[in-house]
Amino acid sequence: MGRKSLKETRRLEIVKVFYKVAKKEGLENTSIAKIAKVMDINPSLIIHYFKTKEKLTYALIDYILEKYLLIYKIRKGNNAPSQQMLVTVVNDLFSRKWNKLFDDGLFYSCYALTFREKKVKGMYKKLTDTLREQLTALIEECNEKQMIRVRSPRMTADLIFALIDGGYFYLSVSENAKTFDEKITNYKLEALRLLGIENADGVF
Repeated sequence: MGRKSLKETRRLEIVKVFYKVAKKEGLENTSIAKIAKVMDINPSLIIHYFKTKEKLTYALIDYILEKYLLIYKIRKGNNAPSQQMLVTVVNDLFSRKWNKLFDDGLFYSCYALTFREKKVKGMYKKLTDTLREQLTALIEECNEKQMIRVRSPRMTADLIFALIDGGYFYLSVSENAKTFDEKITNYKLEALRLLGIENADGVF
């Protein structure tokens, strides 16, 4: 068990450095040699854990999934859903907290691989499906407790993420912080309207 734990710790350390280097240099320009240089280790050690840059990239995408799922961390240790919990999740989804979970440039560089690699496409589908399933489940639970009345939780979750994905892609080209804040707040209010929640506390 100890060896496995040490192995996973070392793998995660390598992935995190890969993320930092790729964020600065770009995914295409990041090599195992560059990662090893930053870590001050022999490249053979990285190859020992990941064999190829391709497999290292897969590990990076898994890391993305784990980072994005942190948005639902509020639910841990609390099995009783509430409208406030739903509002908090939506509030976090439409915030700089969510936007900064992972670098946009690196995210879209990895996303571009979905058009060339079937495995990467499957990994991104898993990521998007998991995020939607988590939100759908929370909406359904709030529905069952009659805290909200949403006719189609799954469709509503899909529409909310359409707002998120489209909104952040559009705003990623904007360098105006004020415009970003104004528009992301409008998208957030629209998401709450889809849930039938008006004038929610803690929205701003």
